[in-house]
Amino acid sequence: MAKISLTREDALEYHHLKGKPGKIEVVSTKPMDTQRDLGLAYTPGVAYPVLEIEKDPDLAYEYTSKGNLVAVLTNGTAILGLGDRGPLASKPVMEGKGVLFKKFADVDVFDIEVNSHDPEDIIRVAAAIAPTFGGINLEDIKAPECFYIEETLKGMLDIPVFHDDQHGTAIISSAGLASALEIIGKKHDEIRVVISGAGAAAISCAELAIRWGVKRENIMLCDTRGVVYKGRAEGMNKYKERLAVDDKGYRTLAEAVRGADVFYGLSAPNVLTAEMVKTMAEHPIIFAMANPDPEIRYELAKEARPDSIVATGRSDYPNQINNVLGFPFIFRGALDVRARAINEEMKFAASQALYRLTKEDVPDSVLRAYGVESIQFGTDYIIPKPFDPRVLLWESPAIAQAAMETGVARKKIDIDEYREQLAFRQGQGQRVRYFIMNKAKASKGKKRLVFGEGEETKIIRAAAQVFEEGIAHPILIGRPEIIAEKIKLLNLNFKPQIVDPSRFDQMDKYAQSYHEMRQRKGMTMKEAAKATREPNVLGSMMVKMKDADAFVSGLTYEYPDVIRPALQIHHTAKGNTRAAGVYIMIVGDKTYFFTDATVNIDPSAEDLSEIACLAANFARKLEVEPRVAFLSFSNFGSTPHPLSDKVRKAVELTKARCDFVVDGEMQADTAVVADIIEERYAFSAVKDANVLVFPSLESANIAYKLLARLGKAKAIGPILLGMGAPVHVLQTGDEVNDIVQIAAVAVMDAMSRK
Repeated sequence: MAKISLTREDALEYHHLKGKPGKIEVVSTKPMDTQRDLGLAYTPGVAYPVLEIEKDPDLAYEYTSKGNLVAVLTNGTAILGLGDRGPLASKPVMEGKGVLFKKFADVDVFDIEVNSHDPEDIIRVAAAIAPTFGGINLEDIKAPECFYIEETLKGMLDIPVFHDDQHGTAIISSAGLASALEIIGKKHDEIRVVISGAGAAAISCAELAIRWGVKRENIMLCDTRGVVYKGRAEGMNKYKERLAVDDKGYRTLAEAVRGADVFYGLSAPNVLTAEMVKTMAEHPIIFAMANPDPEIRYELAKEARPDSIVATGRSDYPNQINNVLGFPFIFRGALDVRARAINEEMKFAASQALYRLTKEDVPDSVLRAYGVESIQFGTDYIIPKPFDPRVLLWESPAIAQAAMETGVARKKIDIDEYREQLAFRQGQGQRVRYFIMNKAKASKGKKRLVFGEGEETKIIRAAAQVFEEGIAHPILIGRPEIIAEKIKLLNLNFKPQIVDPSRFDQMDKYAQSYHEMRQRKGMTMKEAAKATREPNVLGSMMVKMKDADAFVSGLTYEYPDVIRPALQIHHTAKGNTRAAGVYIMIVGDKTYFFTDATVNIDPSAEDLSEIACLAANFARKLEVEPRVAFLSFSNFGSTPHPLSDKVRKAVELTKARCDFVVDGEMQADTAVVADIIEERYAFSAVKDANVLVFPSLESANIAYKLLARLGKAKAIGPILLGMGAPVHVLQTGDEVNDIVQIAAVAVMDAMSRK
């Protein structure tokens, strides 16, 4: 990974960007455009929720932001690696924490900087402001005061209080440790751990390691005075006493680390030397987590012990132990069940979720974010990456489940439904994706889905997901030895059905059938036998011969290379003369269907009408009631021209044959801006259209690509409609998630055919 170069000037400019200092602001979640809005938001309307909350305090979760609001509270006595710089100087850090809460888990934050070194003052402030918040995240408060503050507040308050510097690091590092131990073949109860540092994070790391199975007597804590042992008088406190070991004569870090399996660094730069590392046990695990400079540089540790697994707190090396993998998702889960606390069981559940996620296939979006082609469970990947969007979907449900099981949740939720709701927070595109996926999963994996490009790495990864999620029974076309080797390299637990064109025992029968279809189109038997070995012909023929239920291809082919043989073999569906392509376009919280962007270059009025009906019926399959607008450069006859006349005729044909709301011809802005229709064309039944029928392929193709690139819309598709069989075409360069999505569409298509 490339090292990130940041200068003082870069950082200061970022924090004062465009003359708007800081990193956070308050944004209204309700309309504030009219006098009525003002009356509802403030006086007199606001009196009603006030009275309701007075009667039932739990209604604060229904009428205010309490349930999604966390206080990030500090006194600035332990700011990152900078020490005690005071509360005001800590504000950029606390704002940064708030940004991370919002970015990764959609949790809102107020940062609270308390001007006091007295723990009692901090406790009084936190307790006094607690009614405002659904939880309190303590931050950058030095030890041992932080322990006392957290313990006291947890006993006083009925909302979660969580000191991230302690527990966040412990949760992430313990997940990484579990992965590392699995990789090297050691068990928790067999290892000896040395921890450099005896502050908040160190104590918490030790306690969570014990919960994972490390024996307490096998953990040796070292502070600035050396080994923490029973009977030592200097520099001790009750928290260190809990981890003091029997006195066996060890006094220094160098002595302690000799023969140790694991080193946890939560102290200061360069305290662990290469010579010390050389004395550690076979396959040592070294977590040097001091920031920004670790206890030993990554390169130095690997040079001293090439058999080691090394993690740091830095983003420019593998295995970053980053608290952002913890606190946003922990609070998300706790808030959503209105937890009274974040207990030990919840922390352990978060750690286990991260450990399990690390062993899952890494999505293309993460690979792209980190500029790599592959990330796999192993010595350089023992913990998920911070920008992995799946962390929200794994860790927060684990927290919520543990809260309910241990009795600290006020609210009971269905975890499967909750996971979907979390996905929806990541955008409307996820809502549509989950709908399609759930429809496909209703097949219970029994539909046989053929992938034409079975040797492609992305296809193999997608097929594995399709199998694991119960979407379909995947069949890969390709050479078994190539596919098996790639499955091994990808470390997938997956044994797909494979059809090798050179060995397929049904090939002669397929070739004969294909020849019968094409013999009056000039095809000889020899040509049919050769063509049937081509994946796009073979896959479609497997569906035709009922050896499969659906076919997907196109990752490495041009669109016509897939659709042409599919149309030759299956033709269009009964009652249709045309096939068409539709894209689902997600723009903010709205869903649109753009058609036809892939098949019909210059459709006639009759073609446009048929295309509109196909797209509208598909929208209904997704439980979206279609409002269809036929697009042109003219609004309802305002610009007579043969091109706009064609569209107007298509509207008339469609109104006569279909039962959905339809109108046109109209300009694009007229179709999607309800105010234009209401002010100028009140006679139109279409207000805020969601199915947009373009007059030609070029206009639809240009529109969806511009919207996706410049408008940051999410495009799902292309989805092929009107075919005589479930055949669907991928786009060149599709990511694994896109392939899985189209696979689910293909299965949904197959399920809808009797």
